[in-house]
Amino acid sequence: MKIAIAGKGGSGKTTIAGILTRLLAERGQDVWAIDADSNPNFGVTLGLPPESVKQSKAMPSSILKEVTGADGKATMQLAMPPRRVAEDFGTRVSDRVTLLGMHTIEHAGAGCACGGHARVRHLLSGILKEEGVVTIVDMEAGLEHLSRGTDRHVDMLLLVTEPYFKALETARRASELARELGIPRVVAVANKYRSSEDLAAIRDYAEKHGLELVGEIPYDEEIQRADLAAEAPALNQEHAAVGAVRRMVQRLKI
Repeated sequence: MKIAIAGKGGSGKTTIAGILTRLLAERGQDVWAIDADSNPNFGVTLGLPPESVKQSKAMPSSILKEVTGADGKATMQLAMPPRRVAEDFGTRVSDRVTLLGMHTIEHAGAGCACGGHARVRHLLSGILKEEGVVTIVDMEAGLEHLSRGTDRHVDMLLLVTEPYFKALETARRASELARELGIPRVVAVANKYRSSEDLAAIRDYAEKHGLELVGEIPYDEEIQRADLAAEAPALNQEHAAVGAVRRMVQRLKI
């Protein structure tokens, strides 16, 4: 199973990706966590100290190779098996979780992130069920990953939205583009709602625009505390957000 998580900036996609990854590992599944954001924070949400995240290796361009087909056209392919990519360039977060990074923008004016998107896209295309892992991809905020087809080869796109028009519109636009890409399942999760009115607004928008809501996650001060402390949120059942993600995992049958 390959799941990409996307949404408007600030919607909480990285937090949900981190909790989801850790819950799957908690129940014994091996997870490859791919940070496909040029402003990487997935590792911190998984529990790595910020300094360790800074020292993590990004996947280099050497994981791809150019191949000329019978028609004379050159295309890019993975130069090594996905498991070797994970072993050689991944950071072990725990016995069950391996973090893979797209890249980090280190200098202003360095150009576009095209190569990083290509590496993630081809890695996802190469990961098969036989790998025996669940892959969780924290996508870059907004819609560019869909225009580049970075998440073309995932099984599910999970769109995170808040009870605000701009966040809801981003989810709607993303769902339309995802269907153009042929992603098999496109679903949404309501995040950070503070009242029944907030939740009703998201439900109403989702119903009007054909968005399948698979989770409803309330605002939780534990998430804010952890974020300010640069820590992974505690997985205690009493924390409302974590409990809601647990229920979402059961509903999705990952």
